[in-house]
Amino acid sequence: MPRHPKFSEAQIIDATAALVAARGPSAATIGAIGALLDAPSGSIYHRFPSRDVLLGRLWLSKAAFFQQRFVEALAHPDPVTAGRDAAMSLPPSVRADFSGARIMLLHRRDDFLAGEWPVDMATEAARLRQQVDDAMKNITRRLFGRANLKSSRLAHFAILDVPFAAVRRHVAANEVPPPYVDDLVAKAYSALITPARSSGRKREAR
Repeated sequence: MPRHPKFSEAQIIDATAALVAARGPSAATIGAIGALLDAPSGSIYHRFPSRDVLLGRLWLSKAAFFQQRFVEALAHPDPVTAGRDAAMSLPPSVRADFSGARIMLLHRRDDFLAGEWPVDMATEAARLRQQVDDAMKNITRRLFGRANLKSSRLAHFAILDVPFAAVRRHVAANEVPPPYVDDLVAKAYSALITPARSSGRKREAR
């Protein structure tokens, strides 16, 4: 009878995440991952054909986790609430997966893209990128009635850039963002979006 693999893909990815979160992508060698799991290299290669594929799978899994929470928040029927909830989705997501936050916020996407990705992984990476682009265009139109350059930059700043900056300094210091960060993100979002929407309505009324 064939023997069942001792380590699952999820366990290997979790071990890789721990190494990357602590010391960066270069620390996640097959030998280091195997040592952390107390597993031979063959067990890892049984699940992943190469280190590049393993790092790629790690990046995709973390990107999907953070992005799904963001996109779900944007589904709120009220555009102002949707944008605010999306902006505020990052701090609790960071707390839910702190290792993942260190991976996504402290390293470049290119750090996980070495080598030739399998077609399914390249397709998933493209899907994730398109999902964010489409979501931001949609919320920009909902907030301002259009998605021109100025409104798009404002929406990106209020919904993406502000929360990213608010949590990154804590993540870089290896500390979980404190609760007051959520309030800062919410206040900054309102301070940016509310006057811009009011100005737009006044122009339309003329």
